[in-house]
Amino acid sequence: MSARSFVLLAFWLAAQPVHAAGFNLASLFESLAAQRPGRAAFHEKKYLALLDRPVESSGELAFIPPDRLEKTTLKPRPERVVIDSDSVVLERAGKRQSLRLIENPAVAVLVESVRATIAGDLNALTRTYSAQLQGDAPAWRLILRPLDPSLGTLVEHVEISGAEARVGLVEIFQADGDRSVMTISPLKP
Repeated sequence: MSARSFVLLAFWLAAQPVHAAGFNLASLFESLAAQRPGRAAFHEKKYLALLDRPVESSGELAFIPPDRLEKTTLKPRPERVVIDSDSVVLERAGKRQSLRLIENPAVAVLVESVRATIAGDLNALTRTYSAQLQGDAPAWRLILRPLDPSLGTLVEHVEISGAEARVGLVEIFQADGDRSVMTISPLKP
C-alpha cells in the first residue's frame, strides 16, 4: 500500500461514525436516559379489523422523568391520558376515569413499552419484555415481546424505532390482528 493510499484510508476511517461499533441496547438506553424532559407532537392511526379505514388522532405527548407520561389528543376529539407512576387517569367529554396499572396488566404492558423506552429505563423494560435491537444509532428499531405468556394473547409485540436518542415511531401489534402506529415528532420551541 502506498503512503498516499494509507493516508486516504486513515482519513476515511477517522471520518466514520465512532458509535457504530459500540451501538447496542445498553448504549441506546444510556442515550435515551440522558435526554431532557420534553414535549412532542403525535399522529396515530389505529387499524381495527371491524373498520374499513384507520381511526386517526393527533395531539401532544409530554414526558416528565422519571415516570410521568401525558398524551393530550386534540383531534378528532379532545382527550387526555396521564400516566403517573402506577396510576392512569383518562379525561374525556368532561368525565374522568382512573385505574391502577398493577390491577390492569394489559394496560401496564403497553404503558411500560413506551414509558420505559422514552425514559431510557432498560431495567424496567426488561422486567416486562424481551428486547431485540436492530440497526444502528442513526436508524434503530427495538422489537419488544411480552415475557408473560398470558399478556402475549393481548399484545403480540411492540416495535419502537428512532434515530440517535429520539423515539420516532411506536407500532403496537395486538394478538387479534389490530395494530396502532404512532408517529412522534419534536415540537418546535
